[in-house]
Amino acid sequence: MLKIECPFCGNRNETEFSCGGEAHIARPLAENKITDLAFSEYLFMRDNPKGVFLERWCHTSGCRRWFNMARDTVSHEIIEIYAMGQKPKTAIGKKAFLSNWRRKSKAETASTPIKRTAK
Repeated sequence: MLKIECPFCGNRNETEFSCGGEAHIARPLAENKITDLAFSEYLFMRDNPKGVFLERWCHTSGCRRWFNMARDTVSHEIIEIYAMGQKPKTAIGKKAFLSNWRRKSKAETASTPIKRTAK
């Protein structure tokens, strides 16, 4: 059983938490048009790597707050826990974030607002 350090409640058993899947999946903005194929990638494709993985977790039997975790899926070692909306701070967490295929996807590009020029 994993011991998870909830950033709000402290060290707790894994049974108090629910995994919300892959972290850092950016939703494409409506103003940015993308193809159906690119949108289906955003909607349905999820990673399941052997090694370091960035996940979302919720403390469902405690404070019910969400946070992100960098975890090795082979050894189950928790590398770091960090706040939602933040990026990993450890070198191995940053590498996992940057090497994820999503960083180069059309949906990820479409998740940032279009820069408009002044008229």
